[in-house]
Amino acid sequence: MPKPRESYSLEFKQEAVHLVKTTGKSCAEVARDLGLPPHYVVRWRQQHEKQESAGRPAFTGRGNAALSAQEARLKALERELDVTRQERDILKKALAFFAKQS
Repeated sequence: MPKPRESYSLEFKQEAVHLVKTTGKSCAEVARDLGLPPHYVVRWRQQHEKQESAGRPAFTGRGNAALSAQEARLKALERELDVTRQERDILKKALAFFAKQS
């Protein structure tokens, strides 16, 4: 059974593209921070650049299941917390391993 297709708000897409342009991070890094597949951010950046060059506003939002900027930030922070917990657990295991060998 296919996953339901997610739709993001115009503001969310613009903020993701803005992060790519201003932070110097790659699309993949920004997507990972936001908990998105990397191809979303790449596509949004391409659409934004294409619309800008044509002099039209970028992104015509569908917006039915949109994430607010606050929700996106929360999702990114939850992902970062998960990664930090995994790193902590790995370090605990390494410490126990080296303590046994001493």
